[in-house]
Amino acid sequence: MLPAPLAIMVRRGAVAELGALLADTRVATSGRVAVAVGPGQGDHIEGLIAPTLDEAEVFRVADGSVDAAVSLGADLRKGAYEVVVGVGGGRTIDATKYAASLAGIPMVAVATNLSHDGICSPTASLVYDGGKGTFGVPMPLAVLVDLDFVHSAPESLVRSGVGDVVSNLSAIEDWQLGNVERGEPIDGLACSMARIAAEALIGRVDSIESDAFLTILAESLIMSGMSMVIAGSSRPASGGDHEILHAVDQLFPGTSNHGELAGIGAAFCFFLREDAARLKQVTDCLRQHELPVVPADIGLTSEQFAEAVTLAPATRPGRYTILEHLRMPESEVRDRVGDYVRAFGS
Repeated sequence: MLPAPLAIMVRRGAVAELGALLADTRVATSGRVAVAVGPGQGDHIEGLIAPTLDEAEVFRVADGSVDAAVSLGADLRKGAYEVVVGVGGGRTIDATKYAASLAGIPMVAVATNLSHDGICSPTASLVYDGGKGTFGVPMPLAVLVDLDFVHSAPESLVRSGVGDVVSNLSAIEDWQLGNVERGEPIDGLACSMARIAAEALIGRVDSIESDAFLTILAESLIMSGMSMVIAGSSRPASGGDHEILHAVDQLFPGTSNHGELAGIGAAFCFFLREDAARLKQVTDCLRQHELPVVPADIGLTSEQFAEAVTLAPATRPGRYTILEHLRMPESEVRDRVGDYVRAFGS
């Protein structure tokens, strides 16, 4: 038996259909529904939901921090709600997932942008003590993506979802490397889902202006999240690429968003593997969608990026990737980063 959402809906106007979905799937039968919205579009979302969920209570999520999630969790415990619906971007959805786990109630995710694969993942990335941590949570019971909201979201956030999905290809290579070198168990179905999600995007010639592309991007992000549920960890979607991402976040907070960093990390890891064919596919895809390819594209020097690559293995102790396999000293890391920048920095 495999866990999966009761419903997945990707279309324009999905937010307005939320009430009907909750009733049809019997997620909420008595009307005791909590809705968590972010600070940006809270009033607009509340207006769309009100006609179909007239008894719902709306909570505002201030940010994507542990404190905000814990505060929401305390409110949810007081209300005896059947379900909590998180509506917004990645920070709002992650905070709502964590709050739902604290309250012991199911959660429905309604995504208004497509910045990363947290839409359907069994993890929540939250800020605490000035850093960012990843927390295990139950998978959302249902997932909706409203393309009207996605079209109006900042383009950079929507494009970044491409980088996060494409990085699956690097993560899978790392998992297979761990299997060969360390005997690490590998889940073939999880690998297949994560790989198919990336392959569905990497060869497309359209982009975020198209509903067809956004639908594939949304479905790929959802599949990526489900692959992690099947694997029981983030392994099929997080390898050396995400180790680099976490190191950049730790050393140079606020440098860039999750998906952009994942894309650069994946490209550099394929450079280290000397896989010229896949490296060209990845870098061509990143450039097509106006995503950064080299450190300068996100405002980092080669030295700063090399510092992050050197730190990267320490961000996920016990995870075996191309970075742990090569065990490069700091001087070699600087040389390889320099080679990468010279090759792709035009």
